[in-house]
Amino acid sequence: MMLFVDTSVWSLALRRDTRVRDPEVEILRQALDRGEQVTTTGLVLQELLQGFAGPTARDAIIDRFAALPLVLPNREDHVQAAELRNRCRRSGIQVGTIDALFAQLCIHHELTMLTTDADFTHMQACCPLLLWRP
Repeated sequence: MMLFVDTSVWSLALRRDTRVRDPEVEILRQALDRGEQVTTTGLVLQELLQGFAGPTARDAIIDRFAALPLVLPNREDHVQAAELRNRCRRSGIQVGTIDALFAQLCIHHELTMLTTDADFTHMQACCPLLLWRP
């Protein structure tokens, strides 16, 4: 299983004030320890850098992400993400632009998303998104 790790999990995993025991964080740690493929995208990196303050946190995040492969969206990913978002909206499911793109990247590259964001669970009613389950 190749994991795409969402911002929600990285944010919990990178906190220094407390050791988080969420199952998603434990799965991320285990995958990294075993050398399994963990992927992300530039928007996740950007969201993390915007959410953590100070040069020390910035440098630590950049350093940790340097070893991870980034999945890059292409033109068709953006088109499909927009269609996914519109399909969800027609079904009464609110989806943000970035979340639609993350879901599309996972679908396109056959990645399992690791997230704590329940919005992705709702999205599964409209698309073949694979989510890690405890």
